[in-house]
Amino acid sequence: MTAPLSIEALRVEVDAGAIDTVVVGIVDMQGRLQGKRFHARHFVDEVLAHGTEGCNYLLAVDVDMNTVDGYAMSSWSAGYGDFAMVPDTGTLRRVPWHPGTAMLLADLKWFDGSDVAPSPRQILRRQLDRLAGLGFTAYAGTELEFVVYRDSYEDAWRNGYRDLVPANLYNNDYSLLGTARVEPLLRRIRTEMAGAGLVPESAKGECNLGQHEIAFRYAEAMACADQHTVYKNGAKEIAAQEGMALTFMAKPNAREGNSCHIHFSLRSTVDGSVAMGDGHGLSGTGRRVLAGLLASMREFTLLYAPNVNSYKRYQPGSFAPTAVRWGRDNRTCALRLVGHSPATTRVENRVPGGDVNPYLALAGMVAGAIHGIERDLSLEDAYGGNAYDDSSAEHVPANLRDAAVLWEGSALARSAFGDDVVEHYANNARVELAAFDAAVTDWELYRGFERL
Repeated sequence: MTAPLSIEALRVEVDAGAIDTVVVGIVDMQGRLQGKRFHARHFVDEVLAHGTEGCNYLLAVDVDMNTVDGYAMSSWSAGYGDFAMVPDTGTLRRVPWHPGTAMLLADLKWFDGSDVAPSPRQILRRQLDRLAGLGFTAYAGTELEFVVYRDSYEDAWRNGYRDLVPANLYNNDYSLLGTARVEPLLRRIRTEMAGAGLVPESAKGECNLGQHEIAFRYAEAMACADQHTVYKNGAKEIAAQEGMALTFMAKPNAREGNSCHIHFSLRSTVDGSVAMGDGHGLSGTGRRVLAGLLASMREFTLLYAPNVNSYKRYQPGSFAPTAVRWGRDNRTCALRLVGHSPATTRVENRVPGGDVNPYLALAGMVAGAIHGIERDLSLEDAYGGNAYDDSSAEHVPANLRDAAVLWEGSALARSAFGDDVVEHYANNARVELAAFDAAVTDWELYRGFERL
């Protein structure tokens, strides 16, 4: 991918005073951007050549940034040292929603030059390297849904996230009238993401109150994950500037959840030709890819649904899948085959929610595709009915605890990702579960305060 902003252009703009701040970000386990804001002159003169450093606890904390036990790479006993943040200049871009600002992502390295294996970008890169060894490049597009509220993030926090005012008060799926209510915000996000080097395609209303989706053009898998992360962080920042709040959490209320459908396809590394479709529909490679995705789905669900809340989406009739089936343009299945020509043939993974870490989800899909190709797996027949009613199908794990057990016990996951990565993210699930098990919820209070 060509950088939206070149190093040469950055130097010119820093010299001219047009850019005064450079943000360097890494991606943590939760898919969030963490990092530092640099004075642009210092970045150009020092950080660009030598990188920067950060505490290695950034890949060993919970959502609240609490240090937690159980990680091999970072702990009190190991002293919570640093790792290196090595800028990836191919990700340099403008940040139109902050004056005089550019940003780029960084890769995590140990000081001996080796990769930090549990780093999400490294996990995806390793799978893409494996795929390249088979002669393929992965392309992807992520469709993130979010719910917009008229409240600020600070007001929402102080009010305990109760009585929030959604931007729309009715189901505005595909409604142009409904999306017009929040178009100033949607327009800012679209146009300013374009200024950051992304390629916006469209915005549309969704089913939940105040729910919307902005779609971007597909890209090579790593670029797709990078753009997803920039967009997700930037959309929150733009909403905050407008005195509003938006959430990507998988299930913010009892209505429809926020999905992140991932469209996925392969091309030849030799000539760029499409690999998933042919004149008869799915190609042989495409059939093996889908078979591998199905075979790995349950064991890799932790990568697609990483939080306790993720599993609240999986309800019959909710457009979030429960059955591990594939179908042709069938939204009741975990995998939906879409496209009307060989060039557009792709699979849509409907399991991930808006809280997904895109690097981990795409790594899981690539690893599943590799499994299907290397094992020459046969593909079951497409499911043609309502997959919610299919009692014979395997199902997506019902909760994080079940998904973590499947992940930690998976020989396929250990073979594809390595024991260190499997143990690292299994521990992350245990930390999440322990926090949830210790919490007293509103549901418990309403149910039991007076009546039990």
